[in-house]
Amino acid sequence: MSGGGPDPADGRRSLRYAGAVSYPDGSGLTAEERARREQVRLAAAEWIEAGASDREVAARFRVTRMSANRWRRALAPKGPGGARCRRSPAQLEELQALLDAGPAAWGWADQCWTLPHIAAVEHTKLGVA
Repeated sequence: MSGGGPDPADGRRSLRYAGAVSYPDGSGLTAEERARREQVRLAAAEWIEAGASDREVAARFRVTRMSANRWRRALAPKGPGGARCRRSPAQLEELQALLDAGPAAWGWADQCWTLPHIAAVEHTKLGVA
């Protein structure tokens, strides 16, 4: 292209790229906005489980039918949290009781449960990894 200006094709290419970028911090959303988005997903999961169609879910939660369908597919084999629980109900009850005792009961100085702490308790008391 003559005239020294930018090539329009380069601009289109950069726009397509920018639209496909995924950011590790939640696409630039604040923690409050991410929490709101998760509330919408969980509420939509209840509608899906109650038998609402993708069209109904999309209209109710003001999302695309594609998003509603993606949520339906993610929910189908797993449940609302998105991951299958590999613990039995008895193990979950025991784990809850162990966690209710607090981290200090397990020798950790801080009063905050972390995933490594929980994993250690599960491994030690329930024999699961």
